[in-house]
Amino acid sequence: MTAGHLYIVATPIGHLDDMTVRAIETLKAVDLIYAEDTRTTKKLLNHYSISTRVDSYHQHNEMEKSATIIEQLKAGKSLALVSDAGTPRLSDPGDRLLEKVYEAGLTPTPIPGASALLTALVSSPFPIQEFTFIGFIPTQKKAQKALFNRLQESPALHIFYEAPHRINKTLKALYEGFGKRPVYIGRELTKKFEEHTLLTLSESLELEAPRGEYVIIMKGNQAPLELDDDYIAHIELLMADGTSEKDAIKHAAHARNLPKNTVYMAYQRHKKEGSDGN
Repeated sequence: MTAGHLYIVATPIGHLDDMTVRAIETLKAVDLIYAEDTRTTKKLLNHYSISTRVDSYHQHNEMEKSATIIEQLKAGKSLALVSDAGTPRLSDPGDRLLEKVYEAGLTPTPIPGASALLTALVSSPFPIQEFTFIGFIPTQKKAQKALFNRLQESPALHIFYEAPHRINKTLKALYEGFGKRPVYIGRELTKKFEEHTLLTLSESLELEAPRGEYVIIMKGNQAPLELDDDYIAHIELLMADGTSEKDAIKHAAHARNLPKNTVYMAYQRHKKEGSDGN
């Protein structure tokens, strides 16, 4: 029996006219569509008079449904995977499924289309040479700090998604982690109230009455911080008096109005260079 095929189908992120002809034809032709939220997808299908049956595939049933989908593909079914909006797998379920598809010796067919990531990227004023897509920032402080430490030295653009109820907390966290970096904020992209804003992260930055979905693009590290001898002496004097390294760096960063993560990475680099020279 010939195996079926899995299509990864992008859908509009807002404006329904961004649905491609190929995507419409594919969703009409497959045996079954797997959707993150069947109610959301059925609205789109009704708009384009697509009567194909829809089943759920989301983060809570991903393990179970991935196994079912593989069996259906092996039985010759043609299937489509869609998310609520945009390109599947970009901060949406699907990673486990694609892993299983390749393990089964099958290959998917992508049907490209709308993406909030790319829409925001080409709308920003920043040069597009290198970028890192993060998606949603972790809410736990420990995971957030670990992420920011990894990104601290990178010169690439950093791209985040955020919901309206968390946007101001996220902007504050980014300022605390990275300092006064320029950010582009895209809101409600392709929709009626679409907005494009260029700002600089600051302690007082706060969006009024936030609504809709946001994409944040932050500039990367253009020049790593170099600590002068007085700054290093300041940190080491505090440590000599019994202050922990963490608190000494925090105090020194506050004294010079610099983000503590930036000072932390610069001090670690200083220590490494010192040990390499011995």
